[in-house]
Amino acid sequence: MHEHTIAKVIIEEATKHGKVKGIVVEVGDLGHLPAHEMEEVLNTLTDWNITVTKKKATIKCEVCDYKGEPDIVEKGHDHTVFKCPKCKAMMPKILDGDKIILKEVEVE
Repeated sequence: MHEHTIAKVIIEEATKHGKVKGIVVEVGDLGHLPAHEMEEVLNTLTDWNITVTKKKATIKCEVCDYKGEPDIVEKGHDHTVFKCPKCKAMMPKILDGDKIILKEVEVE
């Protein structure tokens, strides 16, 4: 039910802009939910035009100094396991791509 909580916050924020026709939501690769789950729950809770885009994650490895996309080992509901693709260190520092963001609201 974690996805419903996140979706309700997005819906609440979108409705502050008026009568909503559609929204664009950006889901980071290291976000709390996979993009398809976010899209499914928003489609279930609204009759809006839902567009979900994925954002690549960026990490910084404090072991080997690599900066770039992580190697995602496992992506599940409310958890992601990732490592540095260069030295294989687990769970390096996240710089970007770990959020779910309401990017656009289309109103009537």
